[in-house]
Amino acid sequence: MMTRYQHRFCIAHFKIFYPNKVHSNWQNTSLVSVVFERRFLEFFAPCDFYDTFHNINLILPQKWGSIVKDLWVPLSGAISQQRKIDTLANNIANANTPGFKKDHLSFKEHLTVLEKGYQDIDLPIKEWKPEDFYKSYDAENSYVKVAGSFTDFKQGSLVPTNNPLDLAIKGKGFFELLTPNGVRYTRSGLFSQNKDGDLVTTSGNRLLSQLEQGANIKKPAERVIKITPGHINITPEGEVHINKKLISKISLVEFKDIHALRKEGNSLFINKDIKNITEAPAESKILQGFVEQSNVNPVGEISELLKTYRHFESLQRAIKTYDSIGGRAVNEIAKF
Repeated sequence: MMTRYQHRFCIAHFKIFYPNKVHSNWQNTSLVSVVFERRFLEFFAPCDFYDTFHNINLILPQKWGSIVKDLWVPLSGAISQQRKIDTLANNIANANTPGFKKDHLSFKEHLTVLEKGYQDIDLPIKEWKPEDFYKSYDAENSYVKVAGSFTDFKQGSLVPTNNPLDLAIKGKGFFELLTPNGVRYTRSGLFSQNKDGDLVTTSGNRLLSQLEQGANIKKPAERVIKITPGHINITPEGEVHINKKLISKISLVEFKDIHALRKEGNSLFINKDIKNITEAPAESKILQGFVEQSNVNPVGEISELLKTYRHFESLQRAIKTYDSIGGRAVNEIAKF
């Protein structure tokens, strides 16, 4: 049940937005209870802003729903733009990371319809979940949110290093690695030899050899590529020769749906569906003595970051305006 203070606070908001619509008999009617746990400016913290609205009980004619809905537009937009800023900043930070693939965000935007019936909506009195609020008073059509993110797998530039253990992939393939968390995939080809003779990445993940067709399935640990001292030559097909002797063949993996891969940090990707792996031999080629650079264009990303930040600032000013209106509401309470 709404407290007397909360009741007066809500009526004060109505007086500000609709000064000619507040009736005296509303003083004893439970109209709306919207309890904010944080001030509007605190929504810029990197958190899920759906958790900031609690105890929403609404029994109102439809036209009054715009009071909170109007705030929701800049508020949801600011949170979405903050997510975009974080994504762009991460892309820029990894502009020099070999094999890094930049990320993009996709947004889901809902705009308010121009007309809708004016019938009253009888809603149950309960403690609502945030998603229930969107379904009332056309509020579900008045917000923007991040629908998801996706990775741009465009080929990065190939730079020569003259290091025989530096490898780059030309094509859509991935190196197969054995990590402490299982098999993972990467485009980063900065390899070296550890004390056990294994070919490993800068993080210590071991490079795996290709499974031989018709052979017994080996455990990943049994496919780790080991090299011995000597002249090493790696062919475009991934064959590893030491002093002209074939010792192994690097596993190059291609996927039917490359966007089904999920990032795991350190330029690693995880594939959760084994059926997503292409059964045919990989068409990609390996270039020895080259490294694939990040596919991030720093100039373009910085330009987009500045544009996004300006958009964020405009939404911030709108939210500050609502914060100011909240202050006026507090002053109105004292007049009751």
